[in-house]
Amino acid sequence: MSSDTPTTAVAAAPRRLTGIPAFAVVAAIIGLALAASAAPSPLYGVYQQDWQFSTITLTLVYAVYCIGVLGALLAAGSISDDVGRRPVILTALTGLVASTIVFALAESVAWLFVARALQGVSTGLALGAAGAALIDLHPAADPRRVGLVNGTVSAAGMGFGSIVSAALVQYGPAPKVVPFVVLGVLFAVALVGTLLLPEPVRDRSRPALALQIPRIPPQIRGAFTLAALAVLASWSIGGIYLSLGPRLASEMLHTQNHLAGGIAIMALTLPGVVTQLLWHEVDPHRLASVGAAVLGLGMALIVASLSTGSTVFFILASALTGAGWGVAFLGALRSLTAVIPPQHRAEVMSAFYVVAYASLAIPAIVAGVVVTHISLDDTFRIFGSLVVVLAAIVSVMAARVRTSSARVVTA
Repeated sequence: MSSDTPTTAVAAAPRRLTGIPAFAVVAAIIGLALAASAAPSPLYGVYQQDWQFSTITLTLVYAVYCIGVLGALLAAGSISDDVGRRPVILTALTGLVASTIVFALAESVAWLFVARALQGVSTGLALGAAGAALIDLHPAADPRRVGLVNGTVSAAGMGFGSIVSAALVQYGPAPKVVPFVVLGVLFAVALVGTLLLPEPVRDRSRPALALQIPRIPPQIRGAFTLAALAVLASWSIGGIYLSLGPRLASEMLHTQNHLAGGIAIMALTLPGVVTQLLWHEVDPHRLASVGAAVLGLGMALIVASLSTGSTVFFILASALTGAGWGVAFLGALRSLTAVIPPQHRAEVMSAFYVVAYASLAIPAIVAGVVVTHISLDDTFRIFGSLVVVLAAIVSVMAARVRTSSARVVTA
């Protein structure tokens, strides 16, 4: 009788995903979270026309999402270091499913505030825990590959979320419902995948929920500072594109088709994915330096394209900017993931995403306010010029860090 007990226990134990499948599930969650963040963008014009609210209100809807992300990262960014990755990711995905339901049922701008706030908090929880799990579950524990995957799925998620949503809004039935039904189904699938994940955190403890700035271990503060500056330069462009891009693309492409905004964002993100795949073996500090320089050049050309009115010039300049964005972001991630102590992974990745989302949010929110007082083109020129300056600073700093590192190695 007693010999049967272990067999029964083993048979009852749930099967867990391991190796590449487990890693792929976590990567997909990051991509889906960022796809969901971009999905409402093509609909904002529809909402504004149907419910007759101001541009300032629209900016506040965007701000609520960003505040939700930042609040979750600051209050619970390191919670998965305490309670484990799976419980936090499951909670986040449940919240994301709920947000798609609120979006699909929305009947007024008040519903949008609720949906975006819920989406923001859930995304913040997901990014902190999934970013750490991505490092935990990589089959070869290779931080270089982890940085590459994180960078590519982030860029691809934003791009595909925007273009697929735009296509569904333009050509699908029930444009205010179908994009969120699709997202809800995908999040439900991700929930099932998460239930099958192993739990990489062995020593778990009671969580402490309190609003606090994530602490960066002293030994990696230099690496974090460089990564933060690189992500500041790259994600600030994403914020400008997500807020002003659809309207600007409609003007530059001379069309009211909702796909115009999706094409503009895809022109930015797709080259970012490609350049990361092509350059992933390069030294991360060189990636950050060269990427920021290319990013700055591309943004300067976008600003110039506004004066020419050339559609081709605008798309090509966007693609060049995206190429630099992808490389700079990859350099930032790789230089950071290589040095994070295992016990601080969720906390440091949460701090990284705090910087990323602040970079995404602040320019977009401020631009949304400024554009109500001056023209769209002038707003884009001002913020684009600021990004060019920031990118130049990051490029020089990354080059100096690389030179200093090379001298130390030589000595």
